[in-house]
Amino acid sequence: MGTPLDPIVSEFETQEQADSYDHWFRERIQQSLDDPRPNVSHDDAMARVRAMIESRKSRDATG
Repeated sequence: MGTPLDPIVSEFETQEQADSYDHWFRERIQQSLDDPRPNVSHDDAMARVRAMIESRKSRDATG
């Protein structure tokens, strides 16, 4: 079953779940740091997302 955690302190039910998530999260961060592609600024990323949203809105309005 695993070591239970206090729901007020942790979003995980057990320490094993918390450790598993921490391991997964750290792997994802390392993959991002190791990614050779150029970084995208926050402003550029948000502009791309806004353009995608507007494209969907206009497509949904006509469809």
